Amino acid sequence: MKKHVMLIFGTRPEAIKMAPVVREFQRHVDKFKTTVCVTAQHRQMLDQVLDLFGIKPDIDLDLMQAGQTLAQLTARALTGLEAVMAENRPDWVFVQGDTTTVMAASIAAFYQGIRVGHVEAGLRTNNKRAPFPEEINRRVTSVIADLHFAPTERARKALLAEGVPADKIHITGNTVIDALLWVKDRLSNAPPEITAEMTDALRDKKMVLVTGHRRESFGATFENICLAVKELVAAHEDICVIYP
Repeated sequence: MKKHVMLIFGTRPEAIKMAPVVREFQRHVDKFKTTVCVTAQHRQMLDQVLDLFGIKPDIDLDLMQAGQTLAQLTARALTGLEAVMAENRPDWVFVQGDTTTVMAASIAAFYQGIRVGHVEAGLRTNNKRAPFPEEINRRVTSVIADLHFAPTERARKALLAEGVPADKIHITGNTVIDALLWVKDRLSNAPPEITAEMTDALRDKKMVLVTGHRRESFGATFENICLAVKELVAAHEDICVIYP
């Protein structure tokens, strides 16, 4: 009998790292019924990744709202996922990482007696305020999870130290590498819009890629990041900063 596996994610990083897992489950239609559920905790950024990997969600909760608090998001994710699981009754729920979607999906599955597989398990800073709220999200998920897919030996040891049975932990590496290699094989050249806009800017220069999206960076910290980038460019004429 096929096992029904539901893969749940809601943000851009989750989608990137879960895409190889989704594709692998979908390859084995003789063994698994695969349902993809997205919360759309990130809407536009999530959709970009879904398009890139050719993944069409079976269920889309579309939870993103402007200005919503973490408590509001958590409540909406928990109740929305409760209904989805009650209707579909998967044998397993798979989640990835440490987002609010991950924690809510794990709790919803626990309430309904559904087993949970945690991809990228065992990451720890041992500081519940950093990263916030991710450190607590992943710790809660680890308490609930039935199988833990750790990316490294260090992550495995962290789980063992917390009392997770060794036979429930599997070192898999990080699925972001699988995603990277999958995309690399499909990109023979840079997208035309990037080539047209950046060829001259990048000629004879080193490219520095900058991202700044962390909740911890809001406000004055974000201003400092921008000022630091400005100083870096002023001090080094041989670099070009790309900030998507």
